Amino acid sequence: MYYTTNQVQNASADFEKCLVIPSMLTDFVNTGTSVEATKGGKEAYCFHGDLDFDIDNYRCPDCNCRTHIHNKYPVRLRHLSFGGHVSFVMLDKHRFICPECGRTVMQRIPFKADHHNITQELLTYTEELLRFGFTNKQVSELTGLGQHTVKDIDKARLERLYTVQTKDGIALKKPEKQSKYLAIDEFKLHNGYKYATHIIDLETGHILWIQEGKKKQVVYDFIDHVGLDWMDGVEAVACDMNSDFQEAFEEKCPHIQPVFDHFHIVKNFNDKVISQVRKDEQRRLLAEGDTEGYKALKGSRYILTSNRETLARKDLQASKVVAELTAATLFPVHSVAPKGGNQERYEALLRSNRLLFTADLVKEMLLDAYKCDSEIRMAEKITAIIDTCNATDNSHFRWFAKLLDSHFEGIIAHASLPISSGKMEGINNKIKTLRRQAYGLPDDAYFFLKLIDASRREYVRNPASHKLFH
Repeated sequence: MYYTTNQVQNASADFEKCLVIPSMLTDFVNTGTSVEATKGGKEAYCFHGDLDFDIDNYRCPDCNCRTHIHNKYPVRLRHLSFGGHVSFVMLDKHRFICPECGRTVMQRIPFKADHHNITQELLTYTEELLRFGFTNKQVSELTGLGQHTVKDIDKARLERLYTVQTKDGIALKKPEKQSKYLAIDEFKLHNGYKYATHIIDLETGHILWIQEGKKKQVVYDFIDHVGLDWMDGVEAVACDMNSDFQEAFEEKCPHIQPVFDHFHIVKNFNDKVISQVRKDEQRRLLAEGDTEGYKALKGSRYILTSNRETLARKDLQASKVVAELTAATLFPVHSVAPKGGNQERYEALLRSNRLLFTADLVKEMLLDAYKCDSEIRMAEKITAIIDTCNATDNSHFRWFAKLLDSHFEGIIAHASLPISSGKMEGINNKIKTLRRQAYGLPDDAYFFLKLIDASRREYVRNPASHKLFH
């Protein structure tokens, strides 16, 4: 099908009642519109036309003589989609030649996007979708562009936002404001064969630095990036038990205090002490022929590593679910109710095993120690935990006592600097979500830029989308 402009205008008896929507195609004169089929089977609106230009404006850049049209080339640009229909702008691009010196000049298309055969309006629309958090696949389906094109557009957008041009290439922008507290952590790259480290501002949650590797060099490069004057304003850094990060900050900036929060201490205790003690006790009971005790410990890791408040909340939730399943509902529910009795089972395990009882005592002592606001009081409580672990004469408890002793200063610093790596763990969840949505991102530079952008995107709960002009 082919429609001329006059046919479109004459289709309505009263043209003044029609909507006139700006096409954002500057100097483009539409002479006709055709409907064609794409390779994918979709219908495409093809807008044919020419550019309205003045030949006198095209002069030779060398001798300033008036040029003449030498030849022309057909150009097809992807434009905004109309519902399920894609659209193209089709026109001729002219080449001008100078009759005096022979210099040629190409005609400029004012609405063409740089580096892509698409219109500037489509480029802007694509960047807006990416800025709102749509995945590349979703943007590709909405705009009709290929995923590689969407990725190139997004990478160029992120580089404009977060990088600067240097003599050696491009580099991340320096922080705009002074940070008081930092957090550092590593995460896996490419199925765990590689690691990367990111440093964030604890107050804003923004990623300030991200680099492949998990050694001291990452911290050295970050300090060189921001400068020692900027680092003088940093008071503390929250980190896990990675000694490389702690030593690197102490070497370059000894005034910065590393702080180890409650989460990482308890995580090490759950993974390296409680879990290992439970396995050892299972093997011992099985060797002694105590099958009942072995079965009691089987599947108890979650109960043993949870605190009492969590177990009480789970029991309450289980009782509510059971009440809902037994009540009359509109739609029958055929599911297995969650098991309750977590607190009773936990108490039974503690009564039957001395080491598990000690583990529960250490967890309560750790929770009480991290509530202190005085380093002296917290030091006394941590020392008591170390003595309790050594008194068990168990290798796993002694390992934990040694861990507390080697990180003693950073642990008790939490009393005067009550910071945690909670926001860092939130960033780690965003990393997992972004990688899962994209089915993996092999381009590390692009992946890092996406993470920096995600850390700066504000979360809006229930946006009032219908109040656009209020």
